[in-house]
Amino acid sequence: MQNYKNHRQLVPGYHFIAFGILFIIALLSAYSLFIAVRDESLIAINVLLFLMSIYMTIAFFYSRTFALKAQDRAIRAEESLRHFIMTGKPLDKRLGIKQIIALRFAPDEEFLELCSKAAGGNLTPEEIKKEIKNWREDTYRA
Repeated sequence: MQNYKNHRQLVPGYHFIAFGILFIIALLSAYSLFIAVRDESLIAINVLLFLMSIYMTIAFFYSRTFALKAQDRAIRAEESLRHFIMTGKPLDKRLGIKQIIALRFAPDEEFLELCSKAAGGNLTPEEIKKEIKNWREDTYRA
């Protein structure tokens, strides 16, 4: 059962194994480039390996960022529709995306009250999550 204490997910294959391998590749390529420059041999291939490791690092982080941004947009649309179905009105424009993302955990019974509190500027995303009494799971977040 998902709740405030366990809702954050770390995917071992991504966060530990893939990142660990990428970190080792970056370190080894930097070391290899240093040795190549010092010994004045195979500089071009080592520069290429180092640049590839930088590219892989950037791609690694952007792949996660882009997936989360797409999910943030989907959550905004879902929660806006949910609010509209319940009230016939759109979500308050004062709500930020982080607050809306936090509100997705609120069940229907708590949702409208938390929307009002959050829009009034009284609740941060963390406070919204802590206010929720009956947690609504979201197991699809990347």
